[in-house]
Amino acid sequence: MTLQLTGIHHLTAITADAPANLRFYTNTLGLRLVKKTVNQDDTSAYHLFYADGEATPGTDLTFFDWPVGRERRGTHSVARTGLRVSSEKSLGWWQEHLKQSGVAASEIAEIAGHRAIDFEDPEGQRFRLIDDGGKGDAHPWAKSPVPAEHQIRGLGPIALSVPDLAPTELVLTKVMNMRQVRDHASADGNGHVHVFAMGEGGPAAELHVAVEPKLQPARQGAGAVHHVAFRTPDLDSMHEWTERLASVRLPSSGEVERYYFRSLYFREPNGILFEIATDGPGFTADEPLETLGERLALPPLLEPKRASIEAKLKPLV
Repeated sequence: MTLQLTGIHHLTAITADAPANLRFYTNTLGLRLVKKTVNQDDTSAYHLFYADGEATPGTDLTFFDWPVGRERRGTHSVARTGLRVSSEKSLGWWQEHLKQSGVAASEIAEIAGHRAIDFEDPEGQRFRLIDDGGKGDAHPWAKSPVPAEHQIRGLGPIALSVPDLAPTELVLTKVMNMRQVRDHASADGNGHVHVFAMGEGGPAAELHVAVEPKLQPARQGAGAVHHVAFRTPDLDSMHEWTERLASVRLPSSGEVERYYFRSLYFREPNGILFEIATDGPGFTADEPLETLGERLALPPLLEPKRASIEAKLKPLV
């Protein structure tokens, strides 16, 4: 059987204002803070994880808190993040909710095969709310300010911008075993978007790759995406992915233990950082489900440094 990724695992972005970020993603978007921890490679920075009520893989939207300026938009980047809701009725609810919250949003329109709304967070992080038809499981958060039937169900599709499709397509199809399922005109009508699917497909398992050679290269900053991660079920499949990247001589980080999941990082040929991550053990590895995100969680290797780490972090509220 061909080695397969099963969908989007998480997406990690950059904020320069962690307190405002926490307010927006929990109060406005109604997501649950499921893990309050630090960047394991830079413990001076928060790493905040937002997800659904049960911290399900495929629903994680995470942020590094770095004191940086705004991103410069361009190609060689993750350009927009899809957030799935269950119906066009929910899109209508979100359009009004965003308006009442002072967030500019587009009209509901047919975009890339789905009814959708585009909007940005206060730092310019770009999102697309899409109607996924309510397929699959949903795990609402009981304490969310957003009604259960309208809550964000998870991530996907993820939109990339590249100047040249061929090298990215080669890695997606020949190394990562994705398949190209369709293409469509870009929203501005100036090019094409190529849709690649993994696993069973559908919005939670799609990459939309726009070819935009006239754009300048992006420069990361607040409002940018740092990397996108893809799901693999377990350690056995992770070892297979590690061997596969080595077999085609694609440079990688090697397997990295993140405690909540095992990770493998590499850059596709247009420079976008990809990660493959295991579904488990998950965020309940060190906290009960009921109290996720309520205290600063540190993996065992950092726990002895808790006092010094906490002393350097600014309050979130």
